[in-house]
Amino acid sequence: MQTIDTKQLEKILYHVEKPGRYVGGEHNQILKDWDAIRTHVCLVFPDIYDIGQPNLGLAILYDILNRQPDIMAERAFTPWHDLEAQLREHQIPLFSLETKHPLAQFDIIGLSLPYESLYTNALNVLDLAGIPLLASERTNNDPLIIAGGQACFNPEPMADFIDAFVVGEGEEVTLELIRAFEELKQSGSDRKGLLQGLSRIPGVYVPSLYSVHYAQDGTIISILPSDPSVPAIVTKRIVSKLPPHPTRLVVPNVETVHDRLSIEIMRGCTRGCRFCHAGVVNRPVRERPVEEILQIIEDGLAATGYEDVGLLSLSSSDHTQILELTRLVYEKFHDRKVFVSLPSLRIASFSVELMDELRDLRPGGGFTLAPEAASPRLQAIINKPLDNEVFEETVRTVFEHGWLTLKLYYMIGLPGETMEDVQAILDAGKRVLAIGRQLRGNRVKVHLSVGNFIPKPHTPFQWYPLNSTEELQAKLDLLKEGTRRSGLKLSYNIPDSTLLEAWLSRGDRRLGQVILRAWQLGAKFDAWGENENQPIWRQAFAEIGLDPDFYAYRERALDETLPWDHIHTGVTKAFLLRDLEWSKQGKTRKDCREQCFACGILDSFGKLRPVSPLVYWGCP
Repeated sequence: MQTIDTKQLEKILYHVEKPGRYVGGEHNQILKDWDAIRTHVCLVFPDIYDIGQPNLGLAILYDILNRQPDIMAERAFTPWHDLEAQLREHQIPLFSLETKHPLAQFDIIGLSLPYESLYTNALNVLDLAGIPLLASERTNNDPLIIAGGQACFNPEPMADFIDAFVVGEGEEVTLELIRAFEELKQSGSDRKGLLQGLSRIPGVYVPSLYSVHYAQDGTIISILPSDPSVPAIVTKRIVSKLPPHPTRLVVPNVETVHDRLSIEIMRGCTRGCRFCHAGVVNRPVRERPVEEILQIIEDGLAATGYEDVGLLSLSSSDHTQILELTRLVYEKFHDRKVFVSLPSLRIASFSVELMDELRDLRPGGGFTLAPEAASPRLQAIINKPLDNEVFEETVRTVFEHGWLTLKLYYMIGLPGETMEDVQAILDAGKRVLAIGRQLRGNRVKVHLSVGNFIPKPHTPFQWYPLNSTEELQAKLDLLKEGTRRSGLKLSYNIPDSTLLEAWLSRGDRRLGQVILRAWQLGAKFDAWGENENQPIWRQAFAEIGLDPDFYAYRERALDETLPWDHIHTGVTKAFLLRDLEWSKQGKTRKDCREQCFACGILDSFGKLRPVSPLVYWGCP
């Protein structure tokens, strides 16, 4: 197999801004002999190296696959505009970082899709690699395109381009898929036979084996398999306990968004915030034991040379041993000047003791809290109740323990929200600023970060429409006017910036035509900049003949077949409907660790639940 001409590559890299993104050769990079390997996999993150390389999911799969002596896993990322221009001018196909093989020479392309704004980048990667964009046009000589990630819980918008989706956690199913691929290839299966065989693996969705039927009003009648051996419902894959964590992380050549040793200390969340897609699809909660985390830090620091450690989860402070963990981390590593961050902290989980530990683990800088809503009524609707006294006590503790900058995350556009609820955000910010200045003087800074709510699949709010641009703008105007000359800093997303995510996250298979046309018209890097590709997407919708408002602003009927109804997260639709009704009543649910509300997880995955220790699963 022929690799890219390195001398030619060197010449064109003189014309790009950051050549370090494309040369490979990083510390802990894994190199194998191409000719001695049975199966070649390229893991592709469809964004620039600076964003994709720190992705922990990519690192986990890179480690798991390369532990197999007969599998090689290499990496590729979306090139920035400067290198893309050079590749197209000189007719050089996109290549892997490790051995510089063209992507089209690999057996399997593993495509990460953590969020929807990467869809046009994914098409651009395939095009730069010389791989047909449409799955229906690929032959036995083309790589198999396998996609995974959080966006794949609604795979339909990308169904035309992906051969198979991995739904859920990939640590076990990815290797199963590759072994099945090898056996089927060895038996002489053609591409269709391969896909039929892979579709029988639990957690693998092959969209070409399903047909979508639409009503005259554009809603879906049914999504049914065309082969009786293919499952009608694809249930996500999970691992019963968190597998061994990679420690020999690839150390990037250039500065990335997270230059640190990232460690997943817990997966899943038991809080049940009704707006949160990740909180549903990542159930159940599984914790990594403290002793294991400490060993990962020890080994990871030695293998990478990092001085920063990130302890990651959806809600790190909800780890049942978080106090013990933070104390032991401080005792073991503070003399080495190791900086530890603990993101995703929840106000209700706080204690003075934890605050003390955090002060020692990450001195200086800012502190972040995420109330999401400021009024008690709206907090009950979203199932994130917060006692004002507890909130202000937490804020006071933050400032008393030395922090001078506090960021507060809120959302606007939530179901049932009024202008009074928006005003409550301003009132909360002003109270926080007053507390901070009372304790620490005028050096205190309070930052209100406001995002726009998007109703996401598999959540109790999935039936709601998106707030209109006019509604969101009125709410933003109130916030902008209220923060003027207040001492508060406000950051926000412009109203239209949420439309693309709303279209794609809740779209059906017909959106594949829109995605393709938008890419042809020049859309890529849709997550970058403020809405610069919006006219392109609207033009694509118009040319294809689909109404974007149908996907953004339409309230779904409760008995409507949704584009993702054939994808099962383990949480039942009946539970989501019940939780939706509770939301309308302003009724909150306790933490799942205190009371089980029969969401369906134990019925779906109970056989996988470890008998001991039960702490791995947060279900009571």
